[in-house]
Amino acid sequence: MEVLELARWQFGITTVYHFLMVPLTIGLSILVAAVQTRWVRTGELRHLQMTKFWGKLLLVNFAMGVVTGIVQEFQFGMNWSAYSRFVGDVFGAPLAMEGLVAFFVESTFLGLWIFGWDRLPKKVHLACAWAFSLATMASAYFILAANSWMQHPVGVTFENGKPTMNSIWAVLTNNTALAAIPHTLAGAFSVAAAFLVGVAGWHLWRRGDHADVWRSSLRLGGWVGVAAFAVLAITGDTQGKLMFEQQPMKMASAEALCHTEKPASFSIIAIGDVAGSNCEDVKTFNVPALLSFLAHNDFKTEVKGVEDLITEYQAKYGTNYPDDPALGSLAGKPIDYVPNLPVTYWGFRMMIGFGAVSAGIGVLALWLTRRGRIPGGRWFPLLVLGGIATPFLGNSAGWIFTEMGRQPFVVVPNPSGVDGVWMFTAQAVSRLTTGEVWTSLIALTTVYAALGVVELYLMRKYVRGGVDAVMPPPKKDSDKTEGDTLAFAY
Repeated sequence: MEVLELARWQFGITTVYHFLMVPLTIGLSILVAAVQTRWVRTGELRHLQMTKFWGKLLLVNFAMGVVTGIVQEFQFGMNWSAYSRFVGDVFGAPLAMEGLVAFFVESTFLGLWIFGWDRLPKKVHLACAWAFSLATMASAYFILAANSWMQHPVGVTFENGKPTMNSIWAVLTNNTALAAIPHTLAGAFSVAAAFLVGVAGWHLWRRGDHADVWRSSLRLGGWVGVAAFAVLAITGDTQGKLMFEQQPMKMASAEALCHTEKPASFSIIAIGDVAGSNCEDVKTFNVPALLSFLAHNDFKTEVKGVEDLITEYQAKYGTNYPDDPALGSLAGKPIDYVPNLPVTYWGFRMMIGFGAVSAGIGVLALWLTRRGRIPGGRWFPLLVLGGIATPFLGNSAGWIFTEMGRQPFVVVPNPSGVDGVWMFTAQAVSRLTTGEVWTSLIALTTVYAALGVVELYLMRKYVRGGVDAVMPPPKKDSDKTEGDTLAFAY
């Protein structure tokens, strides 16, 4: 493998790994704050127990997310220094906002929430929960604004060979970001919902103590999961229409649409090898004219295929890479504008399919627990526990599709925006040796594997411990003083 390929593998592994923690933290933090709000308003013990139990799991996951997220910042300068110099003037602002505003608020109020249970008034403590929960969403907003600029550069002028930002407002209100943010947040709630359904369903099936806690948690997760999938469908349609305008090659690849069609059919599933750009050996089961509607809200419009788009891209952005030694073996070689078709085609379907399965498991869990019922079959805990993985897989598949579908660009040209603002991935990598990249790849993968073992151990420990493992024991009568209260109830 060459440096470029190794660097892409490293960034892909660390980023996908980190993003396993991110959606669970975002979704679970909001749900924990909502449950705590319910406890403050009603005083019901089960809501306090739910807050404590799910809050403990949130803290384990949050800590792991912080550790794995720090590496992301370092990678820009480590393996992608040329990219960092190119986008630095633009990325500096949103990343600084994420670090100084969102993460600072998030960590500060999370600390107050952790240590303020028996020290702060109830409503002040609850306000801390909402502060750090909303800050996680703000953090996601700034990160997605930066990522969306890579997908659709706006708010810049092209000076001295690199983009210079002239409007932070344009970057933060990029229509690509405004479409990505609700979609990503809905995916986060889908992850948190499946987590609640899986863990609570397993405890409920065991018929142990605190059945009211597990039933409430399961049904909360079920309803949130269904609502999240509905939002995912709506926002996904919006994103798709934008991508047909901004990155037509990505969406043609997602459909294995090798030849232009008018109207264009939507491919449900393909049989054969979709790796070739001519698709001569591929047979697909299609829905006639649906792709035209998804692209343009019209059942009759044309959708361009991969082969025609190749000609357009070559006319706009060149047929060959620059003859630059920094490009290594790709210097002066023809540019392949077609992303990895199997990854984009099947990644798109895995994203939708796993999301639908997750929502379906939520609906089934709601039905099986209606009117006080408790599922008794041995298949039920296997189903709900297995269902925890489905939105994680859907989220990961969606991001892999999003990032690999824009290749060979690391900064995608804006078809209606600033001329000259784009960057090939081959131009973005640092001048390193393969040995150096192999060393960091192996080291980081090993460390991440060890961290994964730690997270799974802690999660398993507190999940199996249930409510009793996170609630403080009641004080004995001899330990009480006048006016004293139980620790868990202030």
